[in-house]
Amino acid sequence: MRLIKRVFGVAFSRLFLVGAMLALQIGIAVTAMLYFRQFLFHIYIPMYLISFIFVIAIVNNGTNPVYKITWIIAIFGFPLAGGLFYLFFGATRLPRKLVRRLAKQDDILDHMTEPAGGELSPALRMQESYIRNVTGFPACANTQAEYYALGEHMFDAMIRELKQAQRYIFIEFFIIRPGKMWDSIFAILQEKVKDGVKAYVMYDDIGSIKTMPKGYDKKIRAAGISLCVFNPFRPRLSPMLNYRDHRKIMVVDGKTAFCGGINLADEYINQLERFGHWRDTGVMLRGGAAWQFALLFLQQWQFGTQSNIDIAQFIPRYELPRGDGLVQVLGDSPLDSDNVTESAYHNIISRAAKYVYITTPYLVIDYNMEQALCTAAQSGIDVRIVTPYRYDKWYVHALTRSHYKRLILSGVKIYEYTPGFIHSKMFVSDDSICMVGTCNMDFRSFYLHFECSVAFYNSSVIRKVKEDILDCQKLSHAVTRVEASDVSAPTKVLRAMLKLFAPLM
Repeated sequence: MRLIKRVFGVAFSRLFLVGAMLALQIGIAVTAMLYFRQFLFHIYIPMYLISFIFVIAIVNNGTNPVYKITWIIAIFGFPLAGGLFYLFFGATRLPRKLVRRLAKQDDILDHMTEPAGGELSPALRMQESYIRNVTGFPACANTQAEYYALGEHMFDAMIRELKQAQRYIFIEFFIIRPGKMWDSIFAILQEKVKDGVKAYVMYDDIGSIKTMPKGYDKKIRAAGISLCVFNPFRPRLSPMLNYRDHRKIMVVDGKTAFCGGINLADEYINQLERFGHWRDTGVMLRGGAAWQFALLFLQQWQFGTQSNIDIAQFIPRYELPRGDGLVQVLGDSPLDSDNVTESAYHNIISRAAKYVYITTPYLVIDYNMEQALCTAAQSGIDVRIVTPYRYDKWYVHALTRSHYKRLILSGVKIYEYTPGFIHSKMFVSDDSICMVGTCNMDFRSFYLHFECSVAFYNSSVIRKVKEDILDCQKLSHAVTRVEASDVSAPTKVLRAMLKLFAPLM
């Protein structure tokens, strides 16, 4: 009986129904093409020519070569269906209406914090300048930061800060799941709204489609909370289906902000066990960088709701605190030609003098990133990467392990976190720079998701991140050369096949 209920629940879920409608549209289109190929040969030839034009366009666009290869193989292997799939899911040309919506976001940066002073080495200054020039977000000197090595520790701080809200609360997360974590936050939001505090909540529709009960959005709005369900999952074939809001942001009064890998679901605070112990990290910021996160949220809110916002009403009223080092907010969007986070990671690796330590739940990288890691290790840099031993997606884990052999043979040290699943996304290098945020080392995060991170320069947070990664390594298994090399033939074939489609995973 329970199995029957589960089957019916899946069959009538929105995810299944919308997915089925999308599959039906694809099936109709493919069937129509096959029909015309069989009976109208003179149409079939032009379709091949159109596919060839698609390939020329792919070769000459500015995307990653690996991403290009995947689509070229699909189009040449399946000339009709491959071209169709590229048109719906691979093309990056944006509609004019969307371009106009993006242009409006630039006005929000007029309220940006003034650029910070402070002494930085040439390498750090280049990183800060790159992020500032591309995103518009300069480093802040007047920001205090607190690092949290576990989600449950950050959750306690989030609750404390939410209870102190006086003007407004911004919440933007990829996943929201009712449970202890979200229910506690939701209860505070309801009380704060009654006290006149404005509350804004935004979550990604596909990210939360399995976790949000049916009609829960109405419950949130009924509580007086402004809600944006980002990029709704609808039965319409469009490249926009790929673009998900993977950010995790909470801002209170423009004074305090949180960011990290932690979503608003109980597994992130180890109240629900899914893959053993869930290890995740985050940071709390007070001061100028917190206001920058507010601006980043307002950019996304304006884009997601197609509304115009009076930014002046949110400007914080407080005296900026004194912080140590510089703090820089980084917002990454799939709707432009700049892969900011990936480039920032490359900068850290290429300019390291002593070490680079990395944690990531997924290691699905292209040749350039793999080569950068190998070159650093071969140059004498201590390169260490911590990935999960227990995984949430078997195919992504298989792709992650497919990179081990070359990396380890080049001198990179790989550790798999054995107590459970490590979900943190962090870089730290040379005791002078670190990044904590939402961006995985995979194609979806680099190219298809809205992401955010925080870069710290000469900050005390850097030491804490380094120590935490070293503590994490003590609980991890060091993958040996033999383990990385001794792979069965079927596993090699599976990994090789998965690599063909890695940019789409």
